[in-house]
Amino acid sequence: MKTVTIDIVSDVVCPWCYLGKARLEQALGMTAGQADVAITWRPYRLNPDIPAEGVDHQAWLAQKFGGKANVDRAHAQIAEYGKEAGITYDFDAIKVGPNTLDAHRLLYWALQHGRDVQNKVADMLFKANFAEGRNVGDHAVLVEIAKAVGMDGDVIAKLLAGDADKDTVLNDIETAQRMGVSGVPFFILDGKYAVSGAQMPETLAGAILQLANDEGNEEG
Repeated sequence: MKTVTIDIVSDVVCPWCYLGKARLEQALGMTAGQADVAITWRPYRLNPDIPAEGVDHQAWLAQKFGGKANVDRAHAQIAEYGKEAGITYDFDAIKVGPNTLDAHRLLYWALQHGRDVQNKVADMLFKANFAEGRNVGDHAVLVEIAKAVGMDGDVIAKLLAGDADKDTVLNDIETAQRMGVSGVPFFILDGKYAVSGAQMPETLAGAILQLANDEGNEEG
């Protein structure tokens, strides 16, 4: 069976990225047994100017989007979409808006342990931020997540304390921007087809099956 590769350019504090992940998982359920899929998470920072210690998330959002009422309306809509996809958002619980560079470094190191490990880390980062209101810029939180998936917590703590692979992550983000990525989530299928936004599961499933079948026809 042909394997379809999916590179997901995303940020762990992007609510639409969390929704996109949930909808992709629904799509994978629809295509189970018909296509193998290999997922890799790629970095993006929606708010690169946030300082390392983070910001007051609620105040920052209100300022960015023109008041709390506008923020609440947007959150209510996303939360409803989340329910349909089987995920929970607790936006009021998010107190710190983090700089996500270190979270992306953890995802990069997780990939070195395999795509499954990286996918688990991505899932835990999204849940920590959106369901539990935890600060995913906090090294203690990142080390805890790393240990939960079997990574060496002491090694990760030492890496986070320094600048290891910061340039690699930033270069990956620049590469995505040069490719034309200006918003996330951004799905790259088989390295050549792009799907932007948190598409419905049926759309993603259709794209996966088309690629799997096209490749199968070529091989036949």
